[in-house]
Amino acid sequence: MQRAEPQSFERVLSSMCTEPHPAARETAERFLGTNPGDPGTYETVADLEREAVEHLGTITGLGEPAGYITSGGTEANIQAIRIARNRADTDEPNVVAPEHAHFSFTKAAELLDVELRTAPAIEYRADLDGMAHLADEDTVALVGVAGTTEYGFVDPIPAIADLATDVGALCHVDAAWGGFYLPFTDHQWHFGHADVDTLTIDPHKVGRAAVPAGGVLARTPDLLDELAIDTPYLESRSQVTLTGTRSGAGVASAVAAMDALWRDGYRETYERAMGNAEWLADQLAARGHEVIGPELPLVAADLSVPMTAELRERGWRVSKTGGGEMRVVCMPHVTRSMLRSFVADLDWY
Repeated sequence: MQRAEPQSFERVLSSMCTEPHPAARETAERFLGTNPGDPGTYETVADLEREAVEHLGTITGLGEPAGYITSGGTEANIQAIRIARNRADTDEPNVVAPEHAHFSFTKAAELLDVELRTAPAIEYRADLDGMAHLADEDTVALVGVAGTTEYGFVDPIPAIADLATDVGALCHVDAAWGGFYLPFTDHQWHFGHADVDTLTIDPHKVGRAAVPAGGVLARTPDLLDELAIDTPYLESRSQVTLTGTRSGAGVASAVAAMDALWRDGYRETYERAMGNAEWLADQLAARGHEVIGPELPLVAADLSVPMTAELRERGWRVSKTGGGEMRVVCMPHVTRSMLRSFVADLDWY
């Protein structure tokens, strides 16, 4: 049987996954058999998870963070909505989010029997008036996105947090992708900037941990208590996570990556990625394409469907937004040389 090989990253331009850092790869392999879901037995990886959460708290402006390493941003967003629903005194909970919120919030609404209300965006960012119009006494959470999946824009997080306070709801920020780029920008997006209650940030994206290694953080431990269930047959007596058995590899690799790269390594990554995104945007605009962004290292442009299909036939892994634009995500593996080759293929078409 021919040995299967993983996807090469040399022509991957639309994924939010990337090559793990070498230290993260090596550490993940050593912790493959450990389960942070049973911290009483797997004490070493449990200690590493606390270290990972502390790292994430530093990145997101929270001195004493509560949280854990999830399977990814979807689980983190589901858990944030679960916290909001469980703490609220209503039989008809709803969540208000901008229309560009990740599709994981639709999953959360279906799983948790919560109504999801989405407000139109203005210039790719949340419309505060629209969100305020949708919120009422049964609203349990307002969602803001710090680095949207399709366009890379950042919602006005402090204003969303203020609105959440006004309606008696929690404020959740989805920074799954943007969280490792945003510390090197002037955006206000985290616990230190606003009254954010919960936040999603994924080490396995720009953080360069091995997959899976997402993250959910809460401002105070009592918010996580809303998730606690008894675990009578484990050495630990309760659990706040969504899944039971979890990947010790993801936890340990997250620590290894953040130890290696925070702060200067991530800053260099951001500056290189942003430079690449701006270069690509200029190249596309010079060729007559309408370009959206970049606000963070993500470029969307109005390339036609046939052109996108031709690029895929040439091996480029590119996708389109819901509005039909092609999107290029400048992840750490995306180099200027890759982008030059990509533009050369555009010119050939």
